[in-house]
Amino acid sequence: MVLEVALLDVKQGQQQAFEAAFAEAQSIISGMGGYLSHQLQKCIEKDNRYVLLVNWETLVDHQVGFRQSAEYLQWRDLLHHFYETFPEVEHFTALYPNEVA
Repeated sequence: MVLEVALLDVKQGQQQAFEAAFAEAQSIISGMGGYLSHQLQKCIEKDNRYVLLVNWETLVDHQVGFRQSAEYLQWRDLLHHFYETFPEVEHFTALYPNEVA
């Protein structure tokens, strides 16, 4: 499994519109091959900052399957105009399981 992490800085005053657009856009990403789950979290200290966490089966599922798809163009049209700067996206793999004993 691969975790995609994207830090999203939304233009000030556009938070509600972004959240509404994301509510629509999440159905696009959740229908993609290799998609496992996602979370959108809002920063407490900066009210226009969000983090998007997406679990994919493989890195290729995100970088090729999603990013090179027609669905990505819909995603981009819904969301990218809200960003102050284009988000940096990084990918992570787990070293330890997330289990509480």
